[in-house]
Amino acid sequence: MLHAKIIDLSKEKIKSENAEEFIASSKFGASIIFYGTVRENNENKKVTGITYDSHDELVIKSFKAIYNEADQKLNIKNKSVFIEHVKGYVGLGELSIIIAVACPHRSEAYDLSRYIIEEIKKRSPIWKKEHYKNKNSEWLKGNPIQAN
Repeated sequence: MLHAKIIDLSKEKIKSENAEEFIASSKFGASIIFYGTVRENNENKKVTGITYDSHDELVIKSFKAIYNEADQKLNIKNKSVFIEHVKGYVGLGELSIIIAVACPHRSEAYDLSRYIIEEIKKRSPIWKKEHYKNKNSEWLKGNPIQAN
């Protein structure tokens, strides 16, 4: 079971309770929720916020591909995965991504959560522009999108 969505911050906010509700089930013995937040320092630059942009349709496609690949690579058949990533401006300490997973066992939940975030960072067409205390900003170099 997969929930995958881009949250346009001009229209709505990420709500952690949605992730919690989605993965709640007595058939799972382990649940992990990963929160990605904006940190105040990157490469010795004082960050004030980040603007995220994305190709929404391709991002959702990549989330689904990552979920399906996890079946083959990690062999976790009984699982629930919730992924939401923001689009728009995010301030310090605010959520940029939530990944919630529920699996029968804790080792599977940890492996699945880690696999998903690492693959999203490598493959999903999400770009970020950091804003700095000195009023400058710059688009960060991302990882090239791998062809499937």
